Amino acid sequence: MPKNTTTIGFGSPSRYFQGYGQLNKLESYSRRFGTKVLALIDPFLFHEMTVRLEKLYAAGDSTITTEEFREEVTVKEINRVKAVVEERRAEIIVGIGGGKTLDTAKAVGHSLNIPIIVAPTTASTDAPCSAFSIVYKENGEYSHALWCSKNPDVVLVDLDIIIKAPIRFLIAGMGDALSTYFEARANQESDSPNYVNYEDGGYKRSQAAMALAELSYKILIEDGPKAIIAAENYYSIILYFLRMARATSDGM
Repeated sequence: MPKNTTTIGFGSPSRYFQGYGQLNKLESYSRRFGTKVLALIDPFLFHEMTVRLEKLYAAGDSTITTEEFREEVTVKEINRVKAVVEERRAEIIVGIGGGKTLDTAKAVGHSLNIPIIVAPTTASTDAPCSAFSIVYKENGEYSHALWCSKNPDVVLVDLDIIIKAPIRFLIAGMGDALSTYFEARANQESDSPNYVNYEDGGYKRSQAAMALAELSYKILIEDGPKAIIAAENYYSIILYFLRMARATSDGM
């Protein structure tokens, strides 16, 4: 791509919602795109989340079915989930879980050209907001990056879920986010194209993107340590009450 291009490109999810209890609003968010939903869910919370979603959608005008993610983003898994979506005639795919679950949901949504909603269960990756999926081989080796036609339509961050994730995921996410500003600054200084409209060589960065990258860095520096302490205190309180409950139970 010529360096003197004047085309500026900025990519982002269409809607981003963050707050406590946000998952309880999933039916109202998905209803904007259709009434038949398929949720792809991480194995470790599949059964619990299925019961919760079925109750949630029973009170609304939409229907939902769930499918368990099989732990790796492969072409085989993407095609399997795609076939499930087609068989159930789902109009929307929702990914609930970690980065690999979300990447698979995005790849399926891209392949079928249907709306994509993602609800991360940890704050550790860029997967919820990005417009690509990292695909692996069957043996776990990296295969390729699949570039999607758009970012997710809705990113749903439920803090009731995020806060319960292991602290190491929070710290990992902070480390990943810290690098964003320096990557953006390097991109600006080298005047390199970004990944928006990647298939045609990318576009120039926008000032808004640079401002967001810098703001993210400042927030992490100012509030990151306090967030880690708060998370550690939260876990300490939970462990205390669990120990008390166990001691009471043992004493009966």
